[in-house]
Amino acid sequence: MLEKINKPNDIRKIPAESLPELAEEIREFLIRSLSRTGGHLASNLGVVELTIALHRVYHLPKDKIIWDVGHQAYTHKILTGRKELFEGLRQEGGISGFPRREESRCDSFDTGHSSTSISAGLGYVKARDLKKQNYSVVSVIGDGALTGGMAYEAMNNAAELKTNFVIVLNDNEMSISRNVGGISDYLGDIRTSSAYTGFKMGVSSALEKIPGIGPSLINTIRKTKSGIKQMIIPGMLFENMGLTYLGPVNGHNIRQLIRVLAEAKRFEGPVLVHVITEKGRGYEPAMRHPSRFHGTASFQIETGLPVKRTKPTYTDIFSTVMRKMGDREPDVVAVTASMAEGTGLKRFANMFPKRFFDVGIAEEHAVTFAAGLALGGLVPVVAIYSSFLQRAYDQLLHDVCMQGLHVVLAIDRAGLVGADGKTHQGCFDLSYLSMMPGMTILAPKNKWELSDMMKFAVHGEGPIAIRYPRGEAYTGLEEFRAPIEKGKAEVIRRGSRAALLAVGVMVKIAEEAAELLKKQGVEVTLVNMRFVKPFDRELLRELAKDHDLFVTMEENVENGGFGQQVLDFAEQEGLPVHVSIAAVPDCFVRHGSVEGQRKRLGLDAESIARRVQEELGMSVTAEQEKAGGESPAANKEEKAEPAGEDQQEEAGQED
Repeated sequence: MLEKINKPNDIRKIPAESLPELAEEIREFLIRSLSRTGGHLASNLGVVELTIALHRVYHLPKDKIIWDVGHQAYTHKILTGRKELFEGLRQEGGISGFPRREESRCDSFDTGHSSTSISAGLGYVKARDLKKQNYSVVSVIGDGALTGGMAYEAMNNAAELKTNFVIVLNDNEMSISRNVGGISDYLGDIRTSSAYTGFKMGVSSALEKIPGIGPSLINTIRKTKSGIKQMIIPGMLFENMGLTYLGPVNGHNIRQLIRVLAEAKRFEGPVLVHVITEKGRGYEPAMRHPSRFHGTASFQIETGLPVKRTKPTYTDIFSTVMRKMGDREPDVVAVTASMAEGTGLKRFANMFPKRFFDVGIAEEHAVTFAAGLALGGLVPVVAIYSSFLQRAYDQLLHDVCMQGLHVVLAIDRAGLVGADGKTHQGCFDLSYLSMMPGMTILAPKNKWELSDMMKFAVHGEGPIAIRYPRGEAYTGLEEFRAPIEKGKAEVIRRGSRAALLAVGVMVKIAEEAAELLKKQGVEVTLVNMRFVKPFDRELLRELAKDHDLFVTMEENVENGGFGQQVLDFAEQEGLPVHVSIAAVPDCFVRHGSVEGQRKRLGLDAESIARRVQEELGMSVTAEQEKAGGESPAANKEEKAEPAGEDQQEEAGQED
């Protein structure tokens, strides 16, 4: 069956009785393909039948299907003619792991963060109605995404609609971790309300058989919000918000899904179709460990085990430090936004359940909640991915920094993240955090320094952010472990003329660049800055006395970043030194391997070494020119198009 799907709407050529066979073929294809490339497996295995039904009922690209987060859109990509491109999924030059409008006209909205699909869908609906156009709009949102407040803001707004808008609630009882909170309990009540479900489906089937008046009777009954429904389903949240509720529906019964979606398509007004699915369906390892297979590296199909064992990551180091702090520091508590596994807090949660708070996919709430914890005398450690912390910008500024509260931000996945691409790159945190009065920002060069910085932060004062990258923790330079002092950098090499001022993960790159330069007879100074705010002004004044060049190095956008702060400082002080900024240019970085991204952006060791030589007026050999790759200026062309990585997402979010 799958061989017959080569372009959008080819699914309409498949006989209805063959659709379950198609679903199984798609599952086999996904398991086989992702075992080689890695990617989001469990979430995609759970929505195969739902996606088939959506494509059967709606006509793409005329109709619009908007996927919340979008990591579950692989079947959608297959059914819109992209199955041959899956060998390059999330890799350099290949297709994205998320919907991308640049990739296909059938992708209606670029996504990567949670709880956005209803807002975007409502915008489409309003535009359609104002322009008097004729197409359908469907927003698919997971139950995990309903823990995000933006979804309720959109539903509240959608209740006023008088024209069709379909919201599909894909309910698998999970986001990445198990869902938490009141909405999870509420949906659990609906799932177990089999008496109501059976009653409703039986009545609907009987009424449909009445010639002429059956469908209108069903509509009339639905609009009355019958007392029976009110008694059996507590609260009737969705109907009370002004949405017509259909369901719950078996998300793996294609025939039933098609029937309910077709009914929803005809309704005048906003409709919510509640679909029950199973994350990881059809692959036993993913069904047993859905969190582990939310985002996975390449794996052995027979066992589900990774093809190659990974070394400890920065997340693992953070996890160990938090567990030990739990024993030693009774006032330390942990907060995360539906990312217990992804941020490494699962061990802390298991050992100290009363001191662990998973607030759901609600980063804004997480930060203000932490502010309250701090005012109550606790030391909250808020662990959130860099890309997702952006959502809590206002809360960080107003609720934490303005009050000078001791909240520790553990910012995972900072810098370049690789395969997840532009929606997940953590390249903005240094800029937006640096402009907040009272904020202290640190970045560790290796695993030991992350441990030391966490201890410093917990015993510090005011808001403190520690940002660290995704992936394997660096173990080099272990001989350099001076005590952490606020605002003090660490000199690793002493040279002359040029100084490399490196932030966090870039210290390793700077060390490699320094070795390359040494082979060319250039001895540079290498500084592990440690603190981005406040940075070591005293050291820079000292270095400016016998250096001509400062090269700042950061995995952050240039605008507002560390390099611009150093440049401003040098100009204000009148330092006789040229400042060259190695940072991410003004662009969104497409997916690929982290190493490939650095090379494209001029942030690899060869590019840094070449930059130093050029700035010092030295000749660059042809071999160095070739090794250095593109110049940083060429990367201004990096537009909003993404491309993938070969590393495991380590149960990445959402979000």
